Amino acid sequence: MKKLTATLALWAGMTAVAQAAEPIILGLNYPRTGHYKEEGLAQMRGALLAIDELNQRGGVLGRPLALATKDTASRPEKAVRNVDLLAASGAKMLFGGASSAVAIAASKQAAQHSLLYFGTLTYSNDTTGKDGHRYMFRECNNAWMSARALGLYLNKHLPEQNFFYITADYTWGNTTESSLRQNTGSLDSSKHPGVKVPFPDARQKDYQQALEQAASSNAQVLVLVLFGEDLVRAMRLADKLGLTKRMQIVAPNLTQHVVEQAGPGIMEGVLGTEPWTWRVPELEDSAAGKDFVKNFAQRYEMYPSSSAASAYSIVYQWADAVQRSRSLDSEALIAALENHSYTLLKDRQTWRAFDHQNAQTVYVVQVKSRNEVMLDPFKQDFFNIVDRLDQSQAVPSLEDWRAERTAAGQPLTLQ
Repeated sequence: MKKLTATLALWAGMTAVAQAAEPIILGLNYPRTGHYKEEGLAQMRGALLAIDELNQRGGVLGRPLALATKDTASRPEKAVRNVDLLAASGAKMLFGGASSAVAIAASKQAAQHSLLYFGTLTYSNDTTGKDGHRYMFRECNNAWMSARALGLYLNKHLPEQNFFYITADYTWGNTTESSLRQNTGSLDSSKHPGVKVPFPDARQKDYQQALEQAASSNAQVLVLVLFGEDLVRAMRLADKLGLTKRMQIVAPNLTQHVVEQAGPGIMEGVLGTEPWTWRVPELEDSAAGKDFVKNFAQRYEMYPSSSAASAYSIVYQWADAVQRSRSLDSEALIAALENHSYTLLKDRQTWRAFDHQNAQTVYVVQVKSRNEVMLDPFKQDFFNIVDRLDQSQAVPSLEDWRAERTAAGQPLTLQ
């Protein structure tokens, strides 16, 4: 009993010291407004949970963590200005994003301040491909990894189908469409046509016209390369046009929040991918992942999404690199992260050294029926995990990456 009391006193003393020390500021550059605001809110929740847990354990290097935030509104120019403001406030690391254009622009600005930038939801190949640099680390998978997992599933279960693509016209949308076309053999645009819609300012009539073209085509598979509220709006229109009943709809990057906003009745049967869902810890037998789901649900009365898991993981991985390197210096942290493997919320993951892409398992998911969803206490049990692709099969190779960099006129090492 004396030993336990002494241990508790020591822990309390360490916590008090950490709380008295000057806090280490982390800067979250996320969409609080705009098309991807639900994904942004999830990032905030995940980040705050991680910070509170770490502070309860004594902080990092004996100092507490604090979170500074700025709203990107999913606009690159605003995100760049935010980086300057967060750097001026003393932030030691920056993270966030639900738009790849935002993540790419913000990370390049962070590099001007010699600050690491961790991308949360940024699926464009360009993020760690042609636009990759030393100060950017991407926590989620890239478009190629999603397309590889989804393509293998579609080729097996829906062979010889005609596709129609509706794509948000920016870096994520274009690289996702290109990757999925390659992985499904739908490169011939005369047989598998597509329409681009503006981003971020698409109007209702843009989606209406695109979906009417899809309806008049002979496609059996409708691929909506849209995200966040854009995908919600398109799905509601597709349902009104009867497309959800007559076509297999594919949304390459699904999220919990999209299904919640559109409604599981409209989203039922939609196929896509996720780097993580709250069911993954059970599948992978991840104790830390199960604890995260439980703690998040208790705190926020909802299940964590992949957005929340990404922000939570980034805070923990940055803190781990700081503890291992005993430094807040970006160059020391880069060395600690490169080729570092770990398990946290799922199975094994690795920060690759040559491109700073997080190599990980990708999950193919399909939205459950509304009746199944309603059986869950939170009404958020949205996905059946119908397939998984291990990181060794999912990630693009070093040769692929070098070819991409060469085509873009970029050096073959991160600068």
